[in-house]
Amino acid sequence: MTHFIPSLKATRQALLVMAAALLVPSVSLAELADRDKPMNIEADALRYDDVKQTSVFTGNVVITKGTIIMRGARADVRQDPAGNQFGVLTGSPGKLAFFRQKREGLDEWIEGEGEKIEYESQTETVVFTGQAVMRRYRGTFLNDESVGSQITYNSQTEIYTVKGGPGSKTAANPSGRVRAMLTPIQKDAQGNPLPPQAPAAADPANLRPSTSLQEKSK
Repeated sequence: MTHFIPSLKATRQALLVMAAALLVPSVSLAELADRDKPMNIEADALRYDDVKQTSVFTGNVVITKGTIIMRGARADVRQDPAGNQFGVLTGSPGKLAFFRQKREGLDEWIEGEGEKIEYESQTETVVFTGQAVMRRYRGTFLNDESVGSQITYNSQTEIYTVKGGPGSKTAANPSGRVRAMLTPIQKDAQGNPLPPQAPAAADPANLRPSTSLQEKSK
């Protein structure tokens, strides 16, 4: 009986085929990303410039795009010929603009506020500027919180950077230095992450539409 021993080249080709097959589900998940969803906007008023291809929404602006929710007093939105969307959201005097997005495949949410919020769909990047705050929730439990003058978050790479400075000075933080609260994930005896515990009814860490904007009750 003759035994067939595959060559090194054939083995490599087979491994490449298997790897490609394993990547198929990842591609399918990417097609469900928020950046591919339509942007829906509600406001009290709209001014559209056809030449510049820009739209200015004012008055109780609410933007939804997939799992993304943004709220502010004014939104300047434009779309390039390739369909990429860019938005600048600002709060009213004394009020911060608000952003929230669900993390892909997890019961976790990223929530942030700032005097100005810039969003870019192509790179899936959001920048909070002026009294910037970003929080990460596991379920309804506040897990992490960062405070600075500017925070940049990329939902593709899941990397964020925080800058301190005069823009983050408050009565509680007169130095304007970056501040962060990081909670370790609890694990069981086998080292597996435990599901987040629901906070008490009076816990202020419950998910909320915004801590800064006055909104009508639903």
